Amino acid sequence: MKKIKTGVIGAGAISDIYLTNLRNTFDCFDLVCVAANHIESAQKKADKYGIRACTVEDMLNDESIELVIILTPVGSHYDLIQKALTSGKHVYTEKTITENTQQAKELIELAEKKNLCLGSAPDTFLGTAFQTARKAIDDGKIGEIHSFSVAITRNNDILTAMFPFLRQPGAGALRDYLVYYLTAIVTLLGSVECVSAFVKAPYKTRKNNIPDTKGYGEEIETPNESVIAASLQLKNGIVGTVMENNETIAADRADFALYGTKGVLLLGNPNLFGQLPKLLQPKGWTLEEPEELKQEGVYNENARGLGPAEMVHAMEENRRHRANEKIAYHVLEVIEAMEEAEKNQTVVHIQSDCEIPSFFNEDYNQ
Repeated sequence: MKKIKTGVIGAGAISDIYLTNLRNTFDCFDLVCVAANHIESAQKKADKYGIRACTVEDMLNDESIELVIILTPVGSHYDLIQKALTSGKHVYTEKTITENTQQAKELIELAEKKNLCLGSAPDTFLGTAFQTARKAIDDGKIGEIHSFSVAITRNNDILTAMFPFLRQPGAGALRDYLVYYLTAIVTLLGSVECVSAFVKAPYKTRKNNIPDTKGYGEEIETPNESVIAASLQLKNGIVGTVMENNETIAADRADFALYGTKGVLLLGNPNLFGQLPKLLQPKGWTLEEPEELKQEGVYNENARGLGPAEMVHAMEENRRHRANEKIAYHVLEVIEAMEEAEKNQTVVHIQSDCEIPSFFNEDYNQ
């Protein structure tokens, strides 16, 4: 297929794996340029990957660029996506699609009006871990599913010191991390019907006790939410709980399970591509040891960029891409509903829905 001329906006930590994969892994990109707020940062990445550094304005004014991939903090997404779509370019953005659903709705309508594709991370659900789970569900390995549970523990003392962007608006636990689990849930099980939740930000400031980080020994502002407990009911009647506590000692661990009439599927971290699920089944009145399932799908390493690659192939095949704007919008609405449920101490109904993507096992490696 003809390679699509692509520009990347953002030269932060996540950009290296994207630029590596866009250049070396996937068969559909002609990676042309990288832009950033500070041209010096863009130039460093450009020199490293043998592409051109430019300003955002130059990229958007370049008529040869067909696709823009945005890797900046969520607070900048609306403005950058709006400008890119207005310039006639397809867009794929890192999570979440925007800060709020009103912004997302405007951009989705603009993309439809201009007949352009709009996609959003996370694309990790396309990796082998969750495609293996997808196949197990489709094959009936755990029977009818009636519930799920997620329990995440992380350490915000470490995270907010090492990654200062987590202190910015829109970079709390909901939009930065729980988005991976919510995307995994809706792409495996279906759309959410309603939500109740508690969302807390217990420490507005904290001391940076992590050596060799900027501001070590100083008090830093950490205003974002870090503790969430939510109950969800899906439109198909499945119910579940989602809990995230970033104020504990564990650096990054989670228990994620789908409970069916024939078995339990123990899932890995949806921030990763290849942590294969395990199947727990009955053995008489006891349980067998969990069995790791045979790998399905292709991408078990860090394949960030797979979402835009699948989008480009979908454009070629005239079909809807899997990491699409409807899924991103729906997950963002669920996140907003959790915030509203906390504010008003009520159950919030979700207005949008999205389709469950079909099993994915295409190989886009060069």
